[in-house]
Amino acid sequence: MNFPQELKYTKDHEWIKIDGDVATVGITEFAQSELGDIVYVEVETVGESIEAGEVFGTVEAVKTVSDLFMPVSGEILEFNDELESSPELVNESPYESGWMIKIKVDGDLPEDLLNAEEYTELVGQN
Repeated sequence: MNFPQELKYTKDHEWIKIDGDVATVGITEFAQSELGDIVYVEVETVGESIEAGEVFGTVEAVKTVSDLFMPVSGEILEFNDELESSPELVNESPYESGWMIKIKVDGDLPEDLLNAEEYTELVGQN
């Protein structure tokens, strides 16, 4: 499995890419493979400020629905509109075209974010 070195990861299987005070968030390759075929992504929190660890949306697969958790505190600036008509992008390209939200980061990054090696160990892919 692929866990890009430049990203940070949560124990809830979200990834985050920081670019200044804006971050892009999605779910990891491991998470999408565990969920199976993604059929719907729901994020109704655009414009809201959400604390790290709180739910910002849900992802629905053929057999299950899973909550999406904020990796950092901040305001949700944007939802990836491509996912409305093509939720399978999360399966096909979880780190590129399958991203879910962009947020304006509020404050410091949580200390419990994992690097690629720590996340690999967490999911037992080493």
